[in-house]
Amino acid sequence: MPDPDLVDDVARWLDSMAAGRGDPVAIAIRPDVGLGLAVDGTRHRGVPCADPVALVDRLEQHLGPRWVWWDRTTADVLAERGVEIGRCWDVLTVHRLLAGVWDTSIARCWAWLHDLDPGGIPAMGQLDLLAGGDESAGDGSQPVRPDGHLAPEWVSGGWAADVDRLADWAALASLAVDRQCELLAGRPNPGRARSTAHAESAAEFLCAELEVHGLPIDVAEAGRIIEDAVGPKPADDAEAADLQRARDAAVLQHVEPGPPVDLRNPADVKAMLRRVAVDVPDTRAWRLEQHRATHPVVPALLAWRKAERLATTYGHRWLEEHVHDGRLHGRWSSSDGAAGRMTASAGLHNLPAEMRPAVAAEPGHVFVRADLGQIEPRVLAAVSGD
Repeated sequence: MPDPDLVDDVARWLDSMAAGRGDPVAIAIRPDVGLGLAVDGTRHRGVPCADPVALVDRLEQHLGPRWVWWDRTTADVLAERGVEIGRCWDVLTVHRLLAGVWDTSIARCWAWLHDLDPGGIPAMGQLDLLAGGDESAGDGSQPVRPDGHLAPEWVSGGWAADVDRLADWAALASLAVDRQCELLAGRPNPGRARSTAHAESAAEFLCAELEVHGLPIDVAEAGRIIEDAVGPKPADDAEAADLQRARDAAVLQHVEPGPPVDLRNPADVKAMLRRVAVDVPDTRAWRLEQHRATHPVVPALLAWRKAERLATTYGHRWLEEHVHDGRLHGRWSSSDGAAGRMTASAGLHNLPAEMRPAVAAEPGHVFVRADLGQIEPRVLAAVSGD
């Protein structure tokens, strides 16, 4: 719990800066060092304190501003401590929207916002022995080099060395947001563009919370489903191989002896199916379903695939590695690079239907399901104007 006098002091400072509910306040956090705060590029301060996360929590309750931070790492720190944020602005998340990129960084974002050559972004430890003293590089004491790029010493962690640097780092985030707001204001529908920036930033913070809290899982039920599908947990690799051969045999028993068949090789599977007069251009599940009644090997193969997926991806090892204290944990992202949609690892995004009965609300809670039907084509239609 932060010192109440410290909370009051910082709250009064923010009040004096006219930073109220919903107004942007940039922060840079480093536990055991302190908190950097900025309401714009020039009005900022560093606050020494052992628990800056608790201080942000109290300020959220007192003022409720729109917290601004550079990237997901700040959201992770806050979510880990259970801080509930009402409004935020994630600079890198908004940068992905504006620049239409996924793979980015704070240094690339800054360069893009200031029309700097991305090829000139300096790297930590970069040294040109033939150049002598490069005046454009600066000495690393300032966050922005004379050439306009962020100093790599700061980007790589030097921003958190002391509270003054935390304040400077927060001020740079505030400047980045100002520039992003200018660019959003130039869009055909600036109000909608700004709302999208708010929504995507909130989604990124939601992902941090989802990652911390996880998904409630009935471990006993999950274990039962896995064991029914693939057998008991193997004691060693040899037993795992025996179980795999047994699963394969349940399919291969339906075809006459012939050349060896690797059920994990689509070409082998197609050749096996041709031997029983099932000629298909590929072995996708939806195509095989059309031949379910043609020959007994087809339903056996479809059942094998479900069991194999559980055994190799969602089996006993998955349960041990990703489910802890009755919660399934994985990495969440608000927008992946390929589809631009929220994704998660460890099966959180695409848990097989067979495993879903193991997802169970904890006592006193219920699940509420909501689905945006055909949301991708709807968004495309809205963007294209069709």
